[in-house]
Amino acid sequence: MISILRGKIMKNSGNEITLMTSGGVGYVLFVNSGAAKKWPVGVETEVFTYLAVRENAMDLFGFQNEGERALFLKFLNVSGIGPKTAMHLLSLGTVDEIASAVSRGDVDYLTKVSGIGRKTAERIVVELKEKMAAGALAEETSEGGLLGDVVDGLIALGYSTQEAREAVKKLDANGKTSEQLLKEALQRIK
Repeated sequence: MISILRGKIMKNSGNEITLMTSGGVGYVLFVNSGAAKKWPVGVETEVFTYLAVRENAMDLFGFQNEGERALFLKFLNVSGIGPKTAMHLLSLGTVDEIASAVSRGDVDYLTKVSGIGRKTAERIVVELKEKMAAGALAEETSEGGLLGDVVDGLIALGYSTQEAREAVKKLDANGKTSEQLLKEALQRIK
């Protein structure tokens, strides 16, 4: 998976940017319109990414930070929400504003997005309300994404999301790599 790209913005068309890496490879990334405004042409930047692989296409989606990507991934877990719809949902506001709207069940806020009807908005609230409550999203993406990487690693090893989060809560990430943190988490779980 392509996780982060660093390079120069070569083109910005509002919801799509072209990023040229130092190696000379240009990537087209789908972004939300709010993020696109913060990436003017000619600027060197770092973009967090998600690669969506389908039968007939591979689409790369770009995000300003790990929190945006984490929220995007949560939307993808909701039945009936695809990557482009999840990206449109991110254009509603900041990660905190969107998470707050979901946690308080604000269906009207979510229906402002083209393609999101009342039933879909209600499904988003039902499936994500607990995950957005009390800063759960912030916990996952703290420490520059290291703890989120450890949670993902534990889940990949077969642990439940709850077990992984509990193990990560007790870790001190100061000055450690994600590999070191993963080893510590594994020792705590056993």
